[in-house]
Amino acid sequence: MYPFTSYFLDKPLIKGRIFDIFEPAAGVPVKDVAIFFVHGGGWNAGSRTGFYEIMQAFGKLGYITCTTDYRLSGVTAFDQLSDIRESFDCFVKLLKERGHSCRIAVHGSSAGAHLASLLCCARPGECGEDVSKLKYPEVRPEMAFLQATPHNFKHWEGMMPPFWNQMQGIAGVKYDQNPEPFERLSLENFIRQDNPGIFFMEAELEHLFPWEHTRNIARQHRAMGIASQWKIYKRVEHGFFYELKRQMQLQAFQDICDFLEGKLATDF
Repeated sequence: MYPFTSYFLDKPLIKGRIFDIFEPAAGVPVKDVAIFFVHGGGWNAGSRTGFYEIMQAFGKLGYITCTTDYRLSGVTAFDQLSDIRESFDCFVKLLKERGHSCRIAVHGSSAGAHLASLLCCARPGECGEDVSKLKYPEVRPEMAFLQATPHNFKHWEGMMPPFWNQMQGIAGVKYDQNPEPFERLSLENFIRQDNPGIFFMEAELEHLFPWEHTRNIARQHRAMGIASQWKIYKRVEHGFFYELKRQMQLQAFQDICDFLEGKLATDF
């Protein structure tokens, strides 16, 4: 009912450099916006397959969706961002071949939200990632809906020590040895007028990334005239948007649909 095609970025194949495109359900008019998913997992785990259920739900509504993997071992976050940009670029190419508008919304959760936020807000190559293979660097995401987004890539009050070690590992260097890569991986340094509108979806029981920071980003966006949204979902935890069974998951899905159609207006 929901056919999909897997595309590898390399020959010979390189583990992690692969994305899947799901077709809309048969007989449903295709939406003008397509959706690109980036999985989370602490920069060293997770899979693109975790979004299949949600992608099928979007397919019922006519959305073309794409979910990407990225390399999880022996790399830095800069390499991962490069992988994601290349998958996004290939998605753009395939949409262009279909005559699609190439208006693309991006979703990510946790580490996926971090990488997705840089894809959206930093210009290609601005973080220092390799963009030499991109064919359509001028095509950038038009909007994003992100869950559990780190506002920067530096230590903050209350951070769990093992998590800071994990972040330093994927940055490729200890912070006290060289803080510069951490600045290049910090969303807060790329908040400006050319950002897309972002819907920040925050869990009431979030334990990793303080949600008041994304609220501040949404406020900055609104001050610039960017229609970003921000909302807390009650009684759910970090990374809650992985299926559509619980009340808040279903509510988030409806809110996202409204956001994609320009109908969501949150008050914060």
